[in-house]
Amino acid sequence: MRRTLSRIHREIPDLVIHEVPSGTQVFDWIIPPEWSISTARLTDPSGCTVIDYADNNLHVVGYSDPVDVVVTKSELDEHLHSIEEQPSAIPFVTSYYHDRWGFCLSHEARDQLPDGSYHAFIDSKKESGTLTLGELVIPGETEDEVFLSTYICHPSLANNELSGPVVAVALARYIMNMPNRHYTYRIVFVPESIGALTYASLRIRELKAHVIAGFQLTCIGDDRAHTYIASRDGNTRIDRTARRVIRSLPNPVEYSYLARGSDERTYCAPGIDLPHVSVIRSRYADYPEYHTSLDDLENVVTPSGLQGGFDAVRMCIDELEAEPVLVAQQRGEPQLGRRGLYHTLLNKNTPEDVMLRTDVLAYADGQHSIRDIAELTDTDFQHVSGVVEQLEAHGLVKFQMQTQQVP
Repeated sequence: MRRTLSRIHREIPDLVIHEVPSGTQVFDWIIPPEWSISTARLTDPSGCTVIDYADNNLHVVGYSDPVDVVVTKSELDEHLHSIEEQPSAIPFVTSYYHDRWGFCLSHEARDQLPDGSYHAFIDSKKESGTLTLGELVIPGETEDEVFLSTYICHPSLANNELSGPVVAVALARYIMNMPNRHYTYRIVFVPESIGALTYASLRIRELKAHVIAGFQLTCIGDDRAHTYIASRDGNTRIDRTARRVIRSLPNPVEYSYLARGSDERTYCAPGIDLPHVSVIRSRYADYPEYHTSLDDLENVVTPSGLQGGFDAVRMCIDELEAEPVLVAQQRGEPQLGRRGLYHTLLNKNTPEDVMLRTDVLAYADGQHSIRDIAELTDTDFQHVSGVVEQLEAHGLVKFQMQTQQVP
């Protein structure tokens, strides 16, 4: 974690690194003891090392207890993890808030283990320490914020891990080089789950007061799909923007919030309720290499995949920066008739443009752009623009950049 953040700091020197002590209450959770490991190996009955942590840091179950024991083959089996359907893969396994130890290996190697006694040795520690996270705030013209979160806790995984921070760094550079930046941008690098809970707990007031759009950046480096996972609300402005962008790209895939699986769980949870979506490539668990040693930089993550992930998020940001929202200037439904914008005889057939004017006014709530309303009403963008110009000329709507609070 700390080496990763140090490396990211070299790319974006304004990154601030925070340390939050073990034992700190973060909502319903408590930051656990810090885990560290130096060496680990499994030795077979003949004394040969069959697993060595130095060869691949996926070989040990994350957060394993220290152990130095001799066990039989049958006893060892309870502590081994492999995937029969992917015989050459080493699985990524982590123990959550439970004391255990274990090794991970390919199923091919597991099948070749002979009967007899094995020496299992894991030199690890769990002790009071700190949870480490990184935070970058890029000021804009206003305090309204776009929030991007990624995680840095999965060892030796390319798409599920490395792609998110890589794209986040590229986006940070892009944002810092914008000639005009209306929004403030907040980018965080955290350990998944407990890190997001910690960060949200620390910054809950700022996040709820200022965030108008959020992105989860993970699994964003392969070439197989462009994927959008909705916020819990499912119809915030960033939901509509992200859907449009994803649908404009090759191999679009869309999911509701029921398909969540990353830190959007925290940022969208009741009581936090951020407008937070995932804009990714292949969704976690949807690609076969997920959570295994096969998730690498040769067969999964590609330069074009990373570029495609970056471009999808950039396009969303560009739209947020470029397209203001509409705000009604009257409380309740305005009287259109005295402005010559409504028919004066009530009958069954209401003119199409009259209804479109009322639809535009109904959604001029500070959360919808012209593009949003055009999609909602299934009307040509230019046609809606013309109606908006009419209403604007009569002082009934105005344009403004989206703010966190609805006027």
